[in-house]
Amino acid sequence: MQRPTQEAQGIILLIAEFVFKIIIISIISLQRSHRMNFLIFLLCGLYTVFAKGGEKEEARGKYGVPVLEGAHGHLVLEANRTLQLNCRGRWELSWSFPTDVPLDQVHVQDSRCGKTQHLHCSRLTLGGAQAGHTGNFRCRYRRRVQRQASVYVYVADSRQPFVEHPEMSPYVLYMKEKQPLVVPCRVTHPNITSSLIKFPNHSLSPDHRNILWSSKQGFTIRSPTFFYIGLFFCQSVVDGVTHKSRIYFVHRPVSEIMDVYLNSTGPVQALKGERLVLNCTATGELNTRVNITWDYPGKSSARGSTSKRLLKHRTHMLFYSILTINKLQRSDRGLYTCRVSSGDKTKQQKVTVTVYDRPFIRLKPRLGPVMEAQAGQKSYRISPKLRAFPVPEVIWLKDGMVAAEQCSRYHRDGNSLVIRDVAEEDAGKYTILVRIQEHGLYQNLTLILVVNVSPQIGEKAVTLQDPGSVARGSRQSLHCTSHGVPPPHITWLWHPCPPKGLPAAPQA
Repeated sequence: MQRPTQEAQGIILLIAEFVFKIIIISIISLQRSHRMNFLIFLLCGLYTVFAKGGEKEEARGKYGVPVLEGAHGHLVLEANRTLQLNCRGRWELSWSFPTDVPLDQVHVQDSRCGKTQHLHCSRLTLGGAQAGHTGNFRCRYRRRVQRQASVYVYVADSRQPFVEHPEMSPYVLYMKEKQPLVVPCRVTHPNITSSLIKFPNHSLSPDHRNILWSSKQGFTIRSPTFFYIGLFFCQSVVDGVTHKSRIYFVHRPVSEIMDVYLNSTGPVQALKGERLVLNCTATGELNTRVNITWDYPGKSSARGSTSKRLLKHRTHMLFYSILTINKLQRSDRGLYTCRVSSGDKTKQQKVTVTVYDRPFIRLKPRLGPVMEAQAGQKSYRISPKLRAFPVPEVIWLKDGMVAAEQCSRYHRDGNSLVIRDVAEEDAGKYTILVRIQEHGLYQNLTLILVVNVSPQIGEKAVTLQDPGSVARGSRQSLHCTSHGVPPPHITWLWHPCPPKGLPAAPQA
């Protein structure tokens, strides 16, 4: 069934009220009549139903959000005039207005309204409006602020077409990557147009593609480039007079972190009581600004102190953050992280710090005291297990003499001794001497190297003449000279001459 309109509800309500009064007058002389009492009760109920229905209908529907009377998008008010806005709604109301509007010039009057006083009304009065008061005025529910009605009010002043006074200090605008740039030179009348000027005199006009103009926002550059970095202002002509806005400085913050590195590329080892210094360096593009922070085991107790430096090069920027812990403790060992952030970009480097109570040397064979190599090997590495701190001095001896001075095929690689093109004469005793002289620590280890040599027969290297025929029953002497490591075992084999036409079978 279709619900009656508000007008119909109002008419029904008036009729019910009129009938109710007539009946009340009529029943004064018939108070003892039970039927009349029942009729009075019935009509009172009908009146209540119609009245409440009217209230609910009045508060429902268009009052889901507040209603600003006489507001249709925007209002134009002459400067120094009084602005008055009326708002009504279902619940208690509040106002918001441009930040430049002084509170002592605004008067708000709240009241109950509607046919049954069920609605809330609020009137805002602003006396002596000025050009700088141009902006959005909003009426909203006090406890449901997302439900609101707004009107944009232009306070027109031909002497000041721009909302912000031109003598105000320059305003910084930040150009962000892949985001439009807005130059907010709003004006005080919807019909005023403007030009965007790049200092000193490069004029830009709206092209409805990349450069857009709005009296409520100013200029919007949809796809700003490096050209829009610098000083800008807006310019309008009103009644033949040229007016300029305040100056805007467009800055493009750069957040590109090119590299981050620490002064130590590997794990850091230190003694208890020593000083730890870690230098974190970040490289960024010109105009980059970064924030460098440290995470480390003693951060909560402020064990370390940091200092920062900035160097500008022709093509990039260098940012330094130096973390210093004066006297290391065992509790300072752990992971140290340098974290560099710029805008939404972050890079970091980490290093592990180990703290020892005292210096030490730990030296022992890797596979036992005796080693084996094969003559002819391209290289052989003698590498015992060595742990020491601080970094020790290492010297290798062969048979009691400095190995590197005996043969050019011997060279040190870290703590190991490498023998190139292994030969039989490389066999012998190799001794590693380890010392930390400043702490008076010394230790050595002797290893034996055995070089295996494949067995060889000396006579094979000499060309022998055919002995020819010998007399039967004569005595002959044959020689076999061999060499190898370990010494080879010699076995003789002989091959009797076969009868003519038959192959010979070897016999021992």
